Amino acid sequence: MTQDWPRRALRYFLIAVAGFVVVSVLLVLMLRVVPVFGSMVMVERKVQSWFSAESLNIRHDWVPWERLSDQAKLAVIAAEDQKFPQHHGFDFGQMRKALMAWRSGDNLRGASTISQQTAKNLFLWTGRNWLRKGLEAWFTVLIELLWPKERILEVYLNLAEWDNGVFGLEAAARHYFGVSAAELNANQASRLAAILPNPREWSASRPSSYVLQRSQWIQRQMRQLGGTQYLERL
Repeated sequence: MTQDWPRRALRYFLIAVAGFVVVSVLLVLMLRVVPVFGSMVMVERKVQSWFSAESLNIRHDWVPWERLSDQAKLAVIAAEDQKFPQHHGFDFGQMRKALMAWRSGDNLRGASTISQQTAKNLFLWTGRNWLRKGLEAWFTVLIELLWPKERILEVYLNLAEWDNGVFGLEAAARHYFGVSAAELNANQASRLAAILPNPREWSASRPSSYVLQRSQWIQRQMRQLGGTQYLERL
């Protein structure tokens, strides 16, 4: 009986892994077509506010692809992941560059694609550790296999964090500029994309000089990509 426990433990482990795989695949398949009204990052922020005894009102409104500004779609691609239409979830070139820079003494910078960020925002938490990165890779593979690129970008824009408690493009557009997600122009969209690396510290409506410079760089990249016609590659 005692000698048999490693085999039983292995069997239970394999059953648990198989169950996780089946549930995660079914969940990703369901979310291909069902509007996403929340994310694990939203839950994380709410729990953090409880522990810090701070009030946090989550502002989020799901908006379908057709009502998301094309300028905003292009701006986040230009800012975050210009190879988004071509890659299959991972930009290994950017990952190598980030690793080489780190080995040279620079801070380790992120090289996450829009697909990876979507997987993290939707299913996981914001901390950095090997478990989260492994799960992020798994869910990235799933959404790349099971969702079209338009769906990945649609979910990303609807879940991205743009300020304390402000999630999704609709809430961000109204929070910063008093317009809907469909009405964002190129300048407004580039400012929103510019603050994505640090949305709880930077402001799109009251931008610092750095955010303005980054916004101008994003607009140049948008033009170099060919404008909103670039979205046809999705």
